[in-house]
Amino acid sequence: MLTLEFVGMENNRITRRGLIKAGGAAALGAAVAPIVKALAPLEDRLIVGSGEHTYEVHHDWLKPPVSIKFGDTHGVAQSRDGRIFVAHTVNGNSIRPNAIVVYGPDRKYITSWGENFAGGAHGLDIAVEDGNEFLYHCDTRRRVVVKTTLDGQLVWERGRPNQHEVYADGKKPYIPTNVAFAPNGDVIVADGYGSHWIHVWSKDGEYKGELIGPGNAEGQVSNPHGLWLDNRGKEPILAVADRGHGQVQNFTLDGKHHSYAKEGMRRPCHMKMSGDLMLVPDLSSVVTILDKENKPVALLGDGHPTNLRGAPREKFVPGQFVHPHDAIWMANGKDILVAEWVPIGRITLLKRVS
Repeated sequence: MLTLEFVGMENNRITRRGLIKAGGAAALGAAVAPIVKALAPLEDRLIVGSGEHTYEVHHDWLKPPVSIKFGDTHGVAQSRDGRIFVAHTVNGNSIRPNAIVVYGPDRKYITSWGENFAGGAHGLDIAVEDGNEFLYHCDTRRRVVVKTTLDGQLVWERGRPNQHEVYADGKKPYIPTNVAFAPNGDVIVADGYGSHWIHVWSKDGEYKGELIGPGNAEGQVSNPHGLWLDNRGKEPILAVADRGHGQVQNFTLDGKHHSYAKEGMRRPCHMKMSGDLMLVPDLSSVVTILDKENKPVALLGDGHPTNLRGAPREKFVPGQFVHPHDAIWMANGKDILVAEWVPIGRITLLKRVS
């Protein structure tokens, strides 16, 4: 049995006035036929979540062109014009080692670039500065933060902050993983795979100092893998995917501990916001949605890690994640795009069911 969805009518329903104007049921049927589309019943579709957070799963929604084979799909971002950017490490079987792959809002491949990010493309986010959009890349191979235009033109590139005493002797590792953007335009950088400090640069690439340090006490972090500005409260706070501690830890913008989000967290990687909802891709096989009180309202995926990271595609279980690494709300504010840490890459669309 098919469900019929009527599209393009007043409030998506047939009105009495429209029925009269159509001249009866026969005329109505003739008028409606061109704008009726068939939907498979819910039980026949691949579904995760429940209630208002019910999503139809479309694995491999974005695929690379034949000249490129995805490596670990680490980052994903969408610009205001709808373009979708995927950062991946590049599989060794690729003909073209371009680590940034660009698609239109219609899923169609547009272009690719970024050979210099091959092997290290990790964090990828977009900032709007003076009305213009810029991509910020965290390259874990070259250990740099890179600012480019949306077309890949270099604006600036910064490596280890030797101005900081921890890094001055060149012995402490520095491997940036993700960035966030302060209200004044500063770029906040997580040294997630290095020495676990969180630093601040200006949007022009000037080093401004450290913000948060490593450790196991309240107000300290371990493996701060991702971070994002949380504007859901009266004052903005910095949300940190404190992955080493299995939590999201929140800070004031001067680096003081504010609060925790622990419920439902396993190995959080990053965060994104849409209205009162926070989206948290978690390496432990789940994408979590938190409400304004940081309580889980949806767990998308089973949360039970498998040994499928290095498995061929046919071994992946439909409707389940292997290792979600990044996720964004799509431009409509409802659908979700998920990038997974698997050596053959995977980009999944979660389309919200109305």
